[in-house]
Amino acid sequence: MKLTYLGQSAFHLEFNGFYLVFDPMITPNKLASNINLEDITSDYILLSHGHNDHVADAYKLAKQNKSKIISNYEIVNWYESKGIDGHPMNLGGKTKFDFGNVKYVQAVHSSMLPDGSYGGSSGGFVIWDDKNCFYFAGDTALTLDMKLIATTCPPLDFAILPIGDNFTMGYEDAVHAAEFIQCDKIIGCHYDTFDYIKIDHAAAINEFKNAGKELLLLKIGKSILL
Repeated sequence: MKLTYLGQSAFHLEFNGFYLVFDPMITPNKLASNINLEDITSDYILLSHGHNDHVADAYKLAKQNKSKIISNYEIVNWYESKGIDGHPMNLGGKTKFDFGNVKYVQAVHSSMLPDGSYGGSSGGFVIWDDKNCFYFAGDTALTLDMKLIATTCPPLDFAILPIGDNFTMGYEDAVHAAEFIQCDKIIGCHYDTFDYIKIDHAAAINEFKNAGKELLLLKIGKSILL
């Protein structure tokens, strides 16, 4: 797997020959000015919830690449009304796609689409195939429901967790989340984009290190192999 950080909570993943994009908010993000939206290839766009800092570029990317959007029923219905193909899910459900299995899991957060309409329940995604499994949490508070991921899904190779505090859990709670999901390799997201969510990088990395876990804070545009 090749994972590229696109800023805020946006990621591009090459997975089993397919291109997956998570929560694309790129063009409004000044920190992601080095990312050219036209260069991004996407077969599927996975949206955790409807806030603009997670869906801002979803329509453009979907039109550009003829991508399919995977999200909750309300969000998929909203995009389908705009001519975008989608696959609706709801919390606790799983579906097998051509790239692998997807389970839409609980997140504790609000959700509203850019035009103010109802964005359904916020969620995260656990994705796996025969060899790999990972968790993209979306925006969430720390919740005991995370413990269910460790008991109902394959063991996680890595997880992408929000760490910026204020709107989501901070890095201190994210350490507990890593323990709940039984995952030692964490990739941080949802930090530094706005003043509200700026963090102390060294303190965050040390918090995870003290718990025997690894926190990766990727530079925007940087790719890693997992």
